[in-house]
Amino acid sequence: MDAASPAGLDQSRRREALTGVLYGIAAYGWWGVVAVYFKIVRAVPPLEILAHRIIWSVVMLVLIVAVSRRWTALRTVLVSRRSLLFLLISTILIAVNWFVFIWAITRDHMVDASLGYFINPLVNVFFGFLFLGERLRRVEWVSVAIAAVAVLWLTLGAGVFPWISLVLAGSFGLYGLVRKLARVSSIEGLTVETTFLLPLALGYLFFLARSDALAFGDERSLDLLLIAAGPITALPLIWFAAAVSRLRLATIGLLQYIAPTIQFTLAVAVYREPFGPERFIAFGLIWLAIAIYSADNFRRRGG
Repeated sequence: MDAASPAGLDQSRRREALTGVLYGIAAYGWWGVVAVYFKIVRAVPPLEILAHRIIWSVVMLVLIVAVSRRWTALRTVLVSRRSLLFLLISTILIAVNWFVFIWAITRDHMVDASLGYFINPLVNVFFGFLFLGERLRRVEWVSVAIAAVAVLWLTLGAGVFPWISLVLAGSFGLYGLVRKLARVSSIEGLTVETTFLLPLALGYLFFLARSDALAFGDERSLDLLLIAAGPITALPLIWFAAAVSRLRLATIGLLQYIAPTIQFTLAVAVYREPFGPERFIAFGLIWLAIAIYSADNFRRRGG
């Protein structure tokens, strides 16, 4: 069959879509199970884990830029004051997000972390309304309102202010907003962001070494695990970029719930974090909001 014929093109598109779905599942699945990695290295203080994540991510990302010959694209970002300003802001946001996530996982708050990423898409919708002047449809207002009721229930009804969930959802939502305004691709953007943080990370590890409090260097297996933070951070970004280039946003929007679903399942089924009736009600409301939002989004984009 001629690949240029309508049937051949349709088959080619299906193959591309399937490849995109597989890349998307790999990326979001990885982001879901990465919590296990942070559980394994939980003996290391969260701030030192963050420092290693930054340092080894820079090494990995520079290698990726070199191998894929993206130096020109990176240079274009570096000479743009506008891009650098936005990336400086996004650097602060991603640092906060990474630290709170690491702290939450290593301190047995994985359920709260998963809730943050369940809420995140609805936070993105609200930020679009708040900062970009995007008009919200009635269904979107309903979804955001239900999510707000869930947060209010946890705060007042259950007596637990979900600060971890809100910081993770808010910081990542603002990060996405700033990166959208920066108009920089994921690889170049993260390379600049982690490079901004590199002096702080190296300085902190030097301080720990001088204070004889550095975990790195005590045990080879732990050292290798900390070095692995580089590929653990960079690889899913590559897969995510490959998925986005092949799939519609509606499909990406549904795939993004894979990560918090895995985190939630691990938290409750494997790590036995408490999940009482008050959290069940809050999560039920969030899942209802997500179902309403996703169904409407999927319908409007034609499935």
